[in-house]
Amino acid sequence: MNDAVPAFDRTTEDLGNIVEFGHVNTRVPDQRFATLFYVSGLGLTRDPFLMVSVDNMWINVGTCQFHLPTGPAQVIRGVTGLVLPDLDALARRLRGVASHLKGTEFAYTLGRDVTEVVSPWGNRIRCHAPSPRFGAVGLGMPYVELDAPIGSSEAIARFYREMLGAHAHRGQDERGVFAHVAAGRAESLVFRETDAAQPEYDGNHVQIGLQDFSGPHRLLLERGLVSEESNQHQYRFLDIVDLDTGQKLVRMEHEVRSMRHPMYARSLLNRDPSRTNNSYAPGLEALAWFLPHV
Repeated sequence: MNDAVPAFDRTTEDLGNIVEFGHVNTRVPDQRFATLFYVSGLGLTRDPFLMVSVDNMWINVGTCQFHLPTGPAQVIRGVTGLVLPDLDALARRLRGVASHLKGTEFAYTLGRDVTEVVSPWGNRIRCHAPSPRFGAVGLGMPYVELDAPIGSSEAIARFYREMLGAHAHRGQDERGVFAHVAAGRAESLVFRETDAAQPEYDGNHVQIGLQDFSGPHRLLLERGLVSEESNQHQYRFLDIVDLDTGQKLVRMEHEVRSMRHPMYARSLLNRDPSRTNNSYAPGLEALAWFLPHV
């Protein structure tokens, strides 16, 4: 009988203070094109309960969302990563909407494990097949990768560690240097260093949830970084700065929510896009975002 205790790396279970990554918000000029791209093309699900008129649309991706209010187009300075369950089916859907999106910036490049897609307004989305890299996530938004200045990664990681209590570190891979910030159960913010010229920030934002809500608020307030006192459960900040010099490193508005926010960990419906009226079977409309353990 072997009584040896298995060796577990318990640190892989730690979340840090950012306990939720909620959404990416970019304005879109045309809700019809947004429906064609995000719902018909990517195969995602429009939230059936909130923002169901013609001036905004919330799109469910596992436990995360895209928020798409109507207005002048906004473009993330970087790329949003998605995990989708079937890239072959994605390719068929993208081919199906291509003629409807002609004349926009819509484009895609197919790959075996990764498909690169561009929205009608230039937002880049990198679609991955499920893999061990993303754990048991079969449908989700595992990362948002933002452009950052050369030499800024360590200062960005330190900002998130010391100001927000996040798990963050500087890293390097075959594509270069980056700061990695754990943001929720299976999500990350990644700041990829680049020397490419950056367009002016246009007001897009991301939303996170914190366990320690007041501590980071106090630290941000002391440095004059709180940009909006939204309500009891929410505030916002705009700038990620070098904590030694005060230099602004990256501008990206963060909508910061507490765990007492009414929509914290809200359950989201995700449909199976392969299901049609011709293939309908009772009880099989929904798609599980979490893969079963083998």
